[in-house]
Amino acid sequence: MADTSVRPWTRPHDWAEVVLGLVALLSPLWMDTTDGAMWTMIILGALVTLDGLASLAMPGMVYGEMVQIVMGVLMFISPWVIGYTEMNGIAWTSWIVGALIVIAGGAALPIAQEAHRSGMAGQH
Repeated sequence: MADTSVRPWTRPHDWAEVVLGLVALLSPLWMDTTDGAMWTMIILGALVTLDGLASLAMPGMVYGEMVQIVMGVLMFISPWVIGYTEMNGIAWTSWIVGALIVIAGGAALPIAQEAHRSGMAGQH
């Protein structure tokens, strides 16, 4: 696993983050939303996708996984904060995708830390 963790474009956790970000980004296309819900999903989905791609390209970027966890929490709480809990489809998408992003980011964090340590060891 340590060998895979330092190679770009190979970590399944980061691929999961990219896919989850795309699901959030595109979900307003097939679900009823309000303007607030739509823009929340588009913006957070795009940020999650971009951060996942950055983590794939740079496996030792530990802060990228921490950013994913924060964005997952923001996506999870957004139905209450933005006020779209009554819209079952988009609200459940926020809750499920947000929770899965937190799980994927949390699972990828120790792997990114190991990649960071391995990558930095050869640079000193």
